[in-house]
Amino acid sequence: MKLAGKVAIVTGSTKGIGKAIAERLKQEGALVVTTGRSEGASISLDLREPDAAQRLADYAIQQHGRIDIVVNNAGATKRGDFLNLTDADFEDGFALKYFGAVRLTRAAWPHLKASGGSMVYISGVGGRTPGAQFTIGGSVNAALLSFTKAMAELGIEDGVQVNCINPGTIRTERMKNRLKTPDEEAAFVKDSRVTKIGEPQDIAALVAFLVSPEGRFLHGSLIDADGGATKTI
Repeated sequence: MKLAGKVAIVTGSTKGIGKAIAERLKQEGALVVTTGRSEGASISLDLREPDAAQRLADYAIQQHGRIDIVVNNAGATKRGDFLNLTDADFEDGFALKYFGAVRLTRAAWPHLKASGGSMVYISGVGGRTPGAQFTIGGSVNAALLSFTKAMAELGIEDGVQVNCINPGTIRTERMKNRLKTPDEEAAFVKDSRVTKIGEPQDIAALVAFLVSPEGRFLHGSLIDADGGATKTI
């Protein structure tokens, strides 16, 4: 129970990677505030709304009196041919994943400073290796990588640990809609030259390590958890 007594916020935590992260932090002893737009969350809200992040931080303080860990996981971006993507598609991608994370960072930072806490951003390998079908996601993820480095510098002054994880292809519902059969999955793994399709629990285990005492030396790190998909230095 490495996180016993710690209070964590995990956004986008009613399914997929976020749900796995929330479950793993609970297993490690943390009190976890879950959030999303579907039922089952501790507090249901849409982080696209300008005041949602502050309401989330306030809820965590009201319920538990402190914030030790924030995992910014919320955000899915639209794929497709760039010429068919609209300004509204780009605005929506940034509104949730980027500005949602920025606002929650601002709202939770004083509490993380007080507790000597940890901030984790879940970005994605598209931020390092852009692709023509992922112009929105790649742009948003790259912005999060830069934001991570900037906040890590402030974190040194304020005693807040800041890191970012870049998941590769993970077995979520979104992935299952792209790779519908075992043969398609096997072909993808071979063509992409990766070890395997990742599981949500793989990312959850990494988050649990990062925010534990053993992971404290990692700071400002942009960690690729992608089975070897990222080939660049």
